[in-house]
Amino acid sequence: MSVPNTTVEIGFDLSSLGGPFFTLDDSVQGVLDNTEFTLGGTLFYDVSQFLLGVQVARGRSRELDRYNAGQTNVVLDNRARTFDPLYLSSPYAGQIVPHREIRISSNGSAVFYGVIDDWNLDYSPTGDNTATAIGSDGFTLLATQSLSAHTATSELTGARVNAVLDRPEVNWPASSRVVDTGNATLQADVVNDGTNVLEYLQLIELSEPGNVFIGKDGYFNFQDRSVAVSSSAVTTFADDGSGIDFNNLQVVYGSEQLYNRIVITRANGTPQIAEDTDSQNQYGISTLNQDNLLLSTDAQSLQLADFLLGRYSEPEYRFEALEIEMANLTTAQQNEVLGLELTQVVEVKFTPNGIGTAIEKYAQITGITHRTNSISHSVTIGLSTLDYASFVLDDSVFGLLDSGVLGF
Repeated sequence: MSVPNTTVEIGFDLSSLGGPFFTLDDSVQGVLDNTEFTLGGTLFYDVSQFLLGVQVARGRSRELDRYNAGQTNVVLDNRARTFDPLYLSSPYAGQIVPHREIRISSNGSAVFYGVIDDWNLDYSPTGDNTATAIGSDGFTLLATQSLSAHTATSELTGARVNAVLDRPEVNWPASSRVVDTGNATLQADVVNDGTNVLEYLQLIELSEPGNVFIGKDGYFNFQDRSVAVSSSAVTTFADDGSGIDFNNLQVVYGSEQLYNRIVITRANGTPQIAEDTDSQNQYGISTLNQDNLLLSTDAQSLQLADFLLGRYSEPEYRFEALEIEMANLTTAQQNEVLGLELTQVVEVKFTPNGIGTAIEKYAQITGITHRTNSISHSVTIGLSTLDYASFVLDDSVFGLLDSGVLGF
């Protein structure tokens, strides 16, 4: 079997490359309502013929961490100086500059969308020269933006996210975001001039609590806590032939996310504490502090503390990551893996060294990494095990009585 077909496209300015764009009165390029010839601006040009390798990394390390900006490194053949910004005979002359949009897909499925931050050129006396486009997703842009001073209204978290993205100093397109309504009501807080946009959005995420990340298609995503996990129609990875095969599985069993004393403090509020004395007696006291949240009442803070205590008061047997070599899969399996996105639920089945009964667990995707070249395409999926997922009514796995934790 072969590796998936990876496509890399870079957005270049039509005005310097000469089209294809709409030309008034032209019998071909002047036809109204055509979809081939645009009015101008940026078009994506396929540079896959020069592709030597791609790395993409998106997600976070652990469930309580914030999502990082997605990153990509695209290595291109530059023996003909095609991607040399000083070579005026290049077909992309004048276009090899930072902040060009870049999108990557595999077998037609989106893998990454962002902008090029740097071009790194490596020259060799042998002539095997390469150009590396180093890119990042929209989080990098948000991290460089600042809010003007204003007072927010009391509203749900989703409305607050949209209000931030709509502000003129941010101006994130409404067509490039997926924002849930939210469950937590936020206070009418005073936002200081110069407040970092990304940090403020992540404070909203923490107050919900939910998920804020940039999707592989470049869309801004805010998921509230009501997005229930489900055990139905999930991708299964297995070492016994009953699911998609994987090469390696990393398992962690420890106290990295063990917290049996939770202290939640909202802005202008008093600390709300939830404790599990049984866990403290067995493992010692481990405190998780979250302060300056945007919640509107101390009662909400206490509900959040109780929820987090139920989720993190016991050590976790955690599937940390699994690695898949795409060349070992059928095309249908490749496409199923490529279709996965952050926060989706998967099932993992494995029997260590074939000894004993199979271990079967559900997990949520926390990270996705791609490494590709002409002969190999490996995908590493970071995971967070769902042993303590919130109760989901009528679900055959997460809806069992006396299991999981209640949401709020």
